[in-house]
Amino acid sequence: MRNVALPAVSRRAAMRSCAHDESEAMTRRDTTTVREDSESDAPSASATRINIAPVKACTQTLRLKVKRESYAWLNVAAMEVNTVWNWGAQVSEKAARPCAGPRKWLTGFDLCSHSAGASEYFQKIGADTIQRVNCEYAQKRSTVKRVRLRWRTSRGARRSLGWIPFKAASLKRQGRAVRFCGKTFRVFESERLDGASWKQGCFAQDAVGDWWLCLPVSVSIGETVAPQEEVGIDLGLKDTAVTSDGDRCERGTFYRDIEQKIAQAQCRGHKRQAKRLHRRAANRRKDALHKFSRQIVDRYQRIAVGDVSSLKLVKTHMAKSVLDSGWGMLRTFLQYKSQQAGRSFQIVSERNTGRTCSNCNSVSGPQGVNGLRVRRWMCAPCGVWHDRDINAGKNILRRAEWPASVCGNESSILRIPPRRASRSRKAGIGTAGSRA
Repeated sequence: MRNVALPAVSRRAAMRSCAHDESEAMTRRDTTTVREDSESDAPSASATRINIAPVKACTQTLRLKVKRESYAWLNVAAMEVNTVWNWGAQVSEKAARPCAGPRKWLTGFDLCSHSAGASEYFQKIGADTIQRVNCEYAQKRSTVKRVRLRWRTSRGARRSLGWIPFKAASLKRQGRAVRFCGKTFRVFESERLDGASWKQGCFAQDAVGDWWLCLPVSVSIGETVAPQEEVGIDLGLKDTAVTSDGDRCERGTFYRDIEQKIAQAQCRGHKRQAKRLHRRAANRRKDALHKFSRQIVDRYQRIAVGDVSSLKLVKTHMAKSVLDSGWGMLRTFLQYKSQQAGRSFQIVSERNTGRTCSNCNSVSGPQGVNGLRVRRWMCAPCGVWHDRDINAGKNILRRAEWPASVCGNESSILRIPPRRASRSRKAGIGTAGSRA
């Protein structure tokens, strides 16, 4: 055959194609080798998933007390924050109620645009804080659906408590202190900030006048299995909480123990001392409920609590005892701790749970206001003795096991009390037994 010379361009193209084919082949061989090595050395994906425990993240707020040397700076900055808040309220109200033209509900972005360059007129706070105040105002106003929120007062007997929000990037760690707006703040328990990555938070003032640094941080929590299955909790006044297993959270007289001291401080005109005593009672109550709720969440997988209403009972002569028990606080602690630990939490109706026998389901217990004095009673049909609170906890637990109602007319597992049954017969409605 006669050799035909290829053009120069074709020759280069052929050389490029050969080189490309060789590189692809080498890449395939290298890839195959890497895959074989990884498959031989590394464990399978399914085995890896089995070994790793499920971990989820939750947000917790670090509340650190600021040292007193920074209170004067924070008080002035809080006044400037109140000025920005009141300006946002005034501008939003004018836009929502214009003299002419359509109404407009200003968002946080609109308020930030209108307040651009306002940081030059303030000595303490910066642009980031002004934007945070505008966004908080717009969000809260949209939530409550009002034209204008309440003004923040900086002076007087009814002044607003100090509040200085900030963005996450505005607060920097500096040794054992933090730095914000060119000012260094020393805090107690600064070791809690080690390795913490916080989100946007705030400086908040309490009723006594002390300042606190509130930092939301993300914490990883692994779900565990509780050693025991389920429990029902009955809330009351003789004991704050009683479980179906007999455990009790004794009623704490946190306020009544220092009620006389508070009255004496108020008579002498020492308002600051009275506020400190109130804060002491609140801290003691919170500590006791935290300990009890942690024990319950660590021990049980399913938790059921009665829906006793403290808002209705505070209107009676039992108001002090109801508020000192802290039922709403206990339910809140149990709820968020159960969510973090992977527990099942449920609030059920506690109607007639103290009168219904947990053994035979008959409503034969003491009734009425005078019946509340009876703490132990015997069921007439079955002859079993019951502790009133423990029996109520067992009935609450049984109600938590009922399936969710779809139509709302499912029959109750607890029998109708005799008083209600007699009323239905007099009205001509009748019960299932009478119709039969």
